[in-house]
Amino acid sequence: MKGNKQSKTDLLKIKLEALTKTMKQLIEDFIKLDSLSRGTLTAFQLHIGEKEWSKVLKQLQERELEAQKEKEEPKEKKLEI
Repeated sequence: MKGNKQSKTDLLKIKLEALTKTMKQLIEDFIKLDSLSRGTLTAFQLHIGEKEWSKVLKQLQERELEAQKEKEEPKEKKLEI
């Protein structure tokens, strides 16, 4: 029985190491993606200028508020005849 428990322990250890390696890689990939997206956004901001960026930001904020209001408001059911 000891050999069987040891092999299960070894297998679990190998699986845990594989999962740990995968998670580390995912974290590194997310960091790279974050950096890339921030750089792209900064380049876009510089390209369109401060005034246009302010307009875009305001439109995005308005859309977000509208989306939140739609979620909060219950949909009215209509009776179709």
